[in-house]
Amino acid sequence: MVIAPESALKKPEFYQSKRVQLTSPILHIGSSVSRLNSFEYVQTAKKVYLPNQAALAKGLLKKGGSFLNDYIQAIEEHQDITRLLKQAFGNEWWNAKDTDENPIFPKDSISQNFTQEKITDLRPMIRNGMGYLFVPGSSIKGAIRTAIAYHLLKYPDRYQVPLQNRVSEIEDRLKKSLGELKNKHKQKFADDQLFMENLFSNYTLNYQGKTLTGSNQNTDFLRCLKVSDSESIIETTVPSKTGKPIPINFSVVAEVIVSSRFPDYLAKYKASIYAEMVRNVKTEFTLTLDPEMLSWFQHKQGMKLPFNNLDELLQICQDFAQEQWDYEHDYWNIIENNYKASGKNLDFSHIRDLYEPEKCPYTLRLGWGSGMTGTTVGLCFDDQLRAEIRDICGIQAPGFEAPKSRRTVMNSNGEIKFVPGWVKFNTLKDLC
Repeated sequence: MVIAPESALKKPEFYQSKRVQLTSPILHIGSSVSRLNSFEYVQTAKKVYLPNQAALAKGLLKKGGSFLNDYIQAIEEHQDITRLLKQAFGNEWWNAKDTDENPIFPKDSISQNFTQEKITDLRPMIRNGMGYLFVPGSSIKGAIRTAIAYHLLKYPDRYQVPLQNRVSEIEDRLKKSLGELKNKHKQKFADDQLFMENLFSNYTLNYQGKTLTGSNQNTDFLRCLKVSDSESIIETTVPSKTGKPIPINFSVVAEVIVSSRFPDYLAKYKASIYAEMVRNVKTEFTLTLDPEMLSWFQHKQGMKLPFNNLDELLQICQDFAQEQWDYEHDYWNIIENNYKASGKNLDFSHIRDLYEPEKCPYTLRLGWGSGMTGTTVGLCFDDQLRAEIRDICGIQAPGFEAPKSRRTVMNSNGEIKFVPGWVKFNTLKDLC
């Protein structure tokens, strides 16, 4: 029997917990593998297949001959394996199985192909241990943290934010240290040193009359918030109002257009990226707040906590989404379509329509494509400073505001139709 030390913290008995439905038109959360090589996927006119590498090797070995050696050679030379698959498994190679009757091309690794272009450097979406697409709780919590930081910096008087962590002071320190941001390692931790550690971790924990201190990790007040991973994103259908089935949670491989603008605001084509994305997302996750633990945190410089319950926290997220929405609305309304941009028809009419409503219909922006406005507090800073930071940390484009480019997604008809990352949270029920 282990006796708990006197300083051990008693587990609180009350939590606020909400089951939340997450929906999104289109979403991509990157995986540990940033890009797939040509032998790691197979593109056909209508589908893109990601093989189970182990099952494929077993299946080729079972077929005998030189198939396995040819596959190894294809890997070494980064070659397309379509011809090899047809030779080994026939014209319906996508139905092939290995020696244990496991499918070589699992159903959950097959995407609809939204592009007729040759896919290069395909970017896969993250999968859970069962092989299904999902939204990690860490991605949601990271976006929430950025929303909170933005909220504190926007309303410093309301929360008594320390003077050294107010926007004007942060901007002054940034201007003096811009040269240091050329170092990639320093870029990664610059915001922690400038303001994030003080906003989130400069606390003591007051519990049962005792003042406890510790590392930044232990004194981070977001310890009181738990965000679960989402449920597996599995393709299915739901009935529409007319009874017609509507597909949800289906995986697509789409061409993502990276564009910016010329000085006269004519759209400029920069590049195409091919990414595995999920369309018509509908899944669920759980938010859990420990109000008692939250009450233990006292900021060393007297700053007030920005929320006391989950409703207030979700409103902070909504407000941050609205700031991004307004900024993106203004950007797309001054960009002029360009019908002769390096062979691409840069018609952003659908994107302007998307941003037409004044009120943002989403709660947050997650994952890949959300850019500088969604993953940083950059919108708090002066336009010129933001541009200089982006020039140093990214590709230089002097004279342009930051972010300097946008990512939009083409549909299967070749129209620029979607913007990745916008998600809506609908509270389904309070769990406790």
